[in-house]
Amino acid sequence: MPNARHLYRLLLVAIAAGCAPPTNTGGSPSPRAAPLDVILRGGSVLDGTGRPAYRADVGIAGARVAKVGDLSRDSAATVIDVSGLVVAPGFINLHSHASPQALPTAANMLRQGVTTELMNADGGGPLDIAHQLAAADSGALAVNIGVYAPFNSAWASVVGNTDRRPTPTELAQVTALLTRGLEAGAWGVSAGLDYKPAYYATTDEVVAVLSPLRAWHTNFPNHDRLTPEAAFSSLAAMRETMEIGERAGLVPVITHMKLQGKEQGRADSALAMMRAATARGVYTAADVYPYLAGQTALAALFIPGWAQEGGRDAFLQRLRDSSVRARVVRETEEALVARVGGPSNVYVIGRNKTVAQLMTEMGTPSTGDAIVRILEVDSPGMIATFGAEPDLVKIIQYPDAAIACDCGASRNAAHPRYFGTFPRVLGHYVRESRSLALAEAVRKMTGLPATLVGMVDRGFIAPGMAADLAVFDAATVLDHATYERPMELPQGIRLVMVNGRVALRDGEPTGVAGGRTLRRTRAMISRPMSILSSRELRVAAADSGTTLRLDLARRQLVVAGGGTQLDGIEFGLVQTAPRWATVTGRLRASGVGEELGFALIIDDADGSVTLHVDGRPPRVLRRREVGRSNALPRQSHVRSFVSL
Repeated sequence: MPNARHLYRLLLVAIAAGCAPPTNTGGSPSPRAAPLDVILRGGSVLDGTGRPAYRADVGIAGARVAKVGDLSRDSAATVIDVSGLVVAPGFINLHSHASPQALPTAANMLRQGVTTELMNADGGGPLDIAHQLAAADSGALAVNIGVYAPFNSAWASVVGNTDRRPTPTELAQVTALLTRGLEAGAWGVSAGLDYKPAYYATTDEVVAVLSPLRAWHTNFPNHDRLTPEAAFSSLAAMRETMEIGERAGLVPVITHMKLQGKEQGRADSALAMMRAATARGVYTAADVYPYLAGQTALAALFIPGWAQEGGRDAFLQRLRDSSVRARVVRETEEALVARVGGPSNVYVIGRNKTVAQLMTEMGTPSTGDAIVRILEVDSPGMIATFGAEPDLVKIIQYPDAAIACDCGASRNAAHPRYFGTFPRVLGHYVRESRSLALAEAVRKMTGLPATLVGMVDRGFIAPGMAADLAVFDAATVLDHATYERPMELPQGIRLVMVNGRVALRDGEPTGVAGGRTLRRTRAMISRPMSILSSRELRVAAADSGTTLRLDLARRQLVVAGGGTQLDGIEFGLVQTAPRWATVTGRLRASGVGEELGFALIIDDADGSVTLHVDGRPPRVLRRREVGRSNALPRQSHVRSFVSL
């Protein structure tokens, strides 16, 4: 197994070089110097890999998972009986519109089992990512948050709210703003090309902006752009997202994937495009929520782009010209019919009526006229029914479609997804309709979104992983929120831990703010999910006075040098991608008995080894050259969901 030998040779070199104080002598790990902080006893573990559930205890030390297995001989300050319940990694919401004011409690998300949210979705949000994260750090967080670098905000900042062609210098300025966001820790570049003014950017211009970011090996989640020129085709819109990702060298992610209007029933065609792209080496993914209606601004998707140029005041000015108004009315109606079918499928928030009902109230037979008249008064939101259940089921079942709610921490809601998304999948699509296996549903909420954005220490239950955990009753978990009563609480999520702290107990938030801001580094690549299963490995290595001995089958790791020693006491998952790998686990420092979680990232492409150890800044090392036969995998292990 040359690939595995090389991986662990790098692992040992990096641990020795990056961790100074410590150690022991090899052999079996000695007894713990101190008990665990928490043990979840007797649960059914679904570890995020997609493997079937297995009975195990989960031991937590500090903010990390320390041990998984039979911990009957271990002690802990707190022992929680979770027998009869499922223990899963905390759910990761890839597409969050969280309200900053709600993040200190995030009660609606904790009640769904969510422990991490990725904000600045659809290309919106602040451009100063460093400031955004610092501001979040200064307050309380009930859940972890990460952010995307927002394409729409960057485009509007440079090009403005006009439909014009930017200069090469302006395109470079947009790129620079996004680069600054990635440097500050953004987890990808989000876009909402269906929203103005980013709507005015051509495909080639978007590619020109993103192509210089190829070296970041990150992802491009996009709210697809449906245009009248393409007959409002969902398939054409998805194809554009995939083209942008492929040409720019970023992983394309089709956000809140759906088939609209006349293309309902064509999920197979959309998924075939995704499979074909992944098969030719362009990993393509999606996120999806379990509803057939979405929420956005009434004007956003129906009013033609040319009429929105310049903003609301310019739009209202155009309506004063009768001929222009007639065109706006006609094209608005065409867009609504093409995208959602008709006025009965559009519910106007605040008016508490459908557009069809408002047409009767206004005495107009024209859908477009009714919408224009509403928008002349204010700018309400809407809930629009767009899809068909068979399409939704096929998308949810697609292996590379993650579950995300298109919602976020909030104290109010007009759409049931804010309170029901994740329990709905577990209750309805797993237990009731049996559209998904439970282990696969959990994978789509945990391991899949984690790897898609580049996380290395979340999304799974294994030693060294963050202690973000969701404990639920698989027999009762279910949503209760409806379009009429969107804030009805779900049931069945019993316990949630965020970074080792109990954030929800017996279904009720505890008020503990254990969340953190999460920052991505260049080494954290977007990738297909792949777990290396082999443990038949013996390695001995030396470098700069440091000796390394590893017998993974015997669970022995000794790192000695400079009068210090570190011992590996627990090993977690080994995740791989072409010429890249990462592993998590626990280290013990001899003498003082201190135990630390670690995550190690090896990148063959640039020869870097990045070591993350609890309480210490990440350390980037340069590895020594090794023989070609020992190179890391050059092919993806796509959908090799085998846990260690």
